[in-house]
Amino acid sequence: MPVTELGSSDRILAELRSWVEAETPTTDAGAVNRLVDRCEAELRAVGGCVTRLPGRDGFGDTLMCHTPGEGAPVVVAGHLDTVWDHGTLATSMPWRVDGAKAHGPGIYDMKAGSFFAFHSVREILRQKVRTRRPVTLLLTPDEEVGSPTSRGPIEQAARGARAVLIPEPAGAGGACVTARKGVGRFDIQVHGVSAHAGGNWQDGRSAVVELARVILAIHGMTDLAAGITTNVAPIRGGTRPNVVPPEAGCEVDLRVPTIALGEELEARILGLAHETDGIRVVVTGGMNRPPFAQTPEIVALYDQAKALAARHGYDLPTQHRGGGSDGNFTAALGVPTLDGLGCTGAGAHAPHEHILWNDLAPRCATLCALLEEIG
Repeated sequence: MPVTELGSSDRILAELRSWVEAETPTTDAGAVNRLVDRCEAELRAVGGCVTRLPGRDGFGDTLMCHTPGEGAPVVVAGHLDTVWDHGTLATSMPWRVDGAKAHGPGIYDMKAGSFFAFHSVREILRQKVRTRRPVTLLLTPDEEVGSPTSRGPIEQAARGARAVLIPEPAGAGGACVTARKGVGRFDIQVHGVSAHAGGNWQDGRSAVVELARVILAIHGMTDLAAGITTNVAPIRGGTRPNVVPPEAGCEVDLRVPTIALGEELEARILGLAHETDGIRVVVTGGMNRPPFAQTPEIVALYDQAKALAARHGYDLPTQHRGGGSDGNFTAALGVPTLDGLGCTGAGAHAPHEHILWNDLAPRCATLCALLEEIG
């Protein structure tokens, strides 16, 4: 067990409930900041060295807390925002504990894991536990939309760090993450020429038809054997059946396993922009999360975590994931990064979202022990 006393799963669940019942959709900076306020006050009360970076572009604030110590720090980062709108608790996803499962919006992705990080650092400070290295805690407001304002602080904290720990949800079988695909996002706008679909069809240039060609080209870039996937959604276009549509558009999601493939596919998608015969296709966007590649240093960090998990009574398998996280940014800097250290459960972004709450104490203990023992 870690030196730090963290309490039982029941105790952790009781406090976690207050986090889940504080609804924090990414789009409501005020709601996110109310939870940031609570975290800041509690960390200051136990002597944490706290920095709060004001939000911008409609997002909440980023909170950083440093513990005492010398040398390169261990960074632990979690996000406070969720994909769930206000009112979800009162309608479709009320807080409830059903046997081994605790339900609520954002409990799995990733309030349980972010609470692990906060609770561990708060108790390390409160109990004056001496860690082998200083610890830097980040709590961020905008991961669910790609971390547009928190990426900079995350990368700044990671530069020169000994390691980065990301308590995103555990995967199937409780797996943590040693690699993730990179993520690209693009927006495509097609401009055509409107005309009466019956009276002068020949004068029109259908933006919808051209968009269909572009969509098929993007779909054709998927190569499962190479680890490349593309997805087009949502799509939009046209006004009425009897009007040749002058406007259409879509969004594109790209996933790739390596930086080189990210560069190649980004260039191919951006290269679909063109202008011909009254049609203009505009493509914007690019890679917004670099691939998170497994390295020997990450494997060594995983081996340490696996041994600690065994000490706390459970196995810790590993997996590579297609979804991105803030760990993509830190791993791309060459900093050993271990992800998926949050709680077990299922249903991220889905109505059945839940955690297996009996795993709260042992999973939090492993994270805290890593903070104490990484040398």
